[in-house]
Amino acid sequence: MGKIKDWKNEIAEHKYMLLLSIFFLILAIILDYYAGIYVTKIPAVPVPDLILDHLPTLDLDFIFVYGFISIIAIIFFYPLFFNVKDLHKVIGQFSLLVAVRSAFICLTHIGIPQEALVFDIPHIISYISFKNDLFFSGHVSVAFLGFLLFKDKKIKYFFLVSSIVMAAVVLLMHVHYSIDVLSAFFITYGTFKIGEWFFKKINHY
Repeated sequence: MGKIKDWKNEIAEHKYMLLLSIFFLILAIILDYYAGIYVTKIPAVPVPDLILDHLPTLDLDFIFVYGFISIIAIIFFYPLFFNVKDLHKVIGQFSLLVAVRSAFICLTHIGIPQEALVFDIPHIISYISFKNDLFFSGHVSVAFLGFLLFKDKKIKYFFLVSSIVMAAVVLLMHVHYSIDVLSAFFITYGTFKIGEWFFKKINHY
């Protein structure tokens, strides 16, 4: 009972920051949705890729879809149950990453690789799955964000391995270019540092 009471107290203590972060999450999802619609409508052609040209095409549909869903779920559920005082930071950092990616995909009009595999996704997720939203890889960036968010926890190793696995999966499925994957690590680190700076400003520490 004591732990539950502490958990509720932490929620109450950070309720305004949680509400603000949830607001930004909703805004980021809306931005991502309309950015996805935009890039799907824009004509785009595939381009050569030195790395993809030398990789076989493998069907890793299950890992691509359900592995990614699991990574997102763990990013949110881990702090919710084990580190609730930082939940608003996790939501805020995730929202910032989604918003930044929405801008980047609108600026890069490249068609999906020619040998890209078609993957099946749950019907409800199909509404936020688009074509040509390539730069930068969301699968890799979200997993790597988890590593940065929980850098002081053992779970960071899960996210680090996940980011590498997702990098391999999207390349072997030919659903991303190598630049989408490599840049995801650098851009995610950049957005994370911006998010850290922001939270330090508003929390005065």
